[in-house]
Amino acid sequence: MTRVVLILLCATMLHPGPAGSQSLTAEADVTAGYSTDEVAAVATQLRAFGDLKGGIRFYLEGAWARRSEKETDAFAAAYPYGGRVEVIETYGERLFTPGGSLVGVRAGRYRTPFGIAGRSDHAYSGFLRAPLIRYDDYYALSNTFLEHGVDVIVGIPQLYAEASLGAPADVGDVKRRSGFDRVFRVQGYHRGWIVGVSHVRTQPTQPASFARGEARFTGVDVRWTHAGVFVRGEWITGQPFDGPTTDGWYVDGMLHRAAMGPVTALVRVEQLHYNTASRFALHETRLTAGAKVRLPRGLSAQVNLLRQSGDLPEYRPTPIDLALTYSIRLH
Repeated sequence: MTRVVLILLCATMLHPGPAGSQSLTAEADVTAGYSTDEVAAVATQLRAFGDLKGGIRFYLEGAWARRSEKETDAFAAAYPYGGRVEVIETYGERLFTPGGSLVGVRAGRYRTPFGIAGRSDHAYSGFLRAPLIRYDDYYALSNTFLEHGVDVIVGIPQLYAEASLGAPADVGDVKRRSGFDRVFRVQGYHRGWIVGVSHVRTQPTQPASFARGEARFTGVDVRWTHAGVFVRGEWITGQPFDGPTTDGWYVDGMLHRAAMGPVTALVRVEQLHYNTASRFALHETRLTAGAKVRLPRGLSAQVNLLRQSGDLPEYRPTPIDLALTYSIRLH
């Protein structure tokens, strides 16, 4: 499967013409980064997406990334860094709008549709780390959780319900056990506001001999946009398995005005609480400030300054993360 997807992606990059489809777009990103947590990283992603006959849309994505052999969450905003070629998302979808209503069906391999979970929400947004509550080593959710399944949306454009049924198809070093996943979500928007509520029942990432029961999480997410200001956040609570609980939240702020030219200013504040026996518990607070700068010829730079405190002693209290990305899009 991985080999087939990569061949298709490479062929698309070399020949991005229609090739039997109504429209086709190919994208590539190449990134190099360094953190004062003594971590260096390199990564690349290839994507192809477009429309087929009958109104069916397809999406294919493959990725490779590697970083220094050190325990850290630096650069793990949306992709794994295991040094392996990974198939990320491969799905087809169809959208229907009967009588002004909205019905959508997606099938294949896709990111777990819980809260603010899309690739574009976290990759190359300017933040170089995933929110603590969305990093795979912290007993909650992960931005590298994927599903093999079917996702259905029903409602109207302003308010809809979503249900995903499938099995874990995670990438990276931390993966959920095999089993049956259920994800449910309701989302609505009004003017500059988007508000959603999500619930997931899935399998723990720990072995069955240690972690009994299901992983269950509920979350609320909010997004607001106005005049160059974008604010978003999530609050998530639940259990990674029977016994302990995890809860946390984050709020992101992004500012871009015409007078700022190519610069977008960023800030994030967040907390994570893994509640269990005191010697294993995690309680972490982190503040991130930074910027994303669009440079000529498809280049962009990202810089983050972090201030953190809590139970992650392997991290410096004030690390700096830097990354340079080259992006290309072909139609």
